[in-house]
Amino acid sequence: MAEYLSSDKKAEIFGKYGKSNTDTGSVESQVALFSYRIAHLTQHMKENHKDFGTQRSLLRLVGKRRQLLDYLKAKDIERYRELIKALGLRK
Repeated sequence: MAEYLSSDKKAEIFGKYGKSNTDTGSVESQVALFSYRIAHLTQHMKENHKDFGTQRSLLRLVGKRRQLLDYLKAKDIERYRELIKALGLRK
């Protein structure tokens, strides 16, 4: 099985949504990374609907992303709105 999330892909995500390629701590870069992983796991669940371990992981990731978005919304509403628009998330 090919690695779906290589170091290069992570650096690309962090570079696009964070301040730099090594900016792994900012809320924007973490939410972008979680969104990428959620999309991948969602596709996996469509093909393997009985994989309950993956289902649990997916739900935990969605919860983590929601917490980070709630934090960002309370801290800086403009950054929140920009991130939602850039990632194409609802709300």
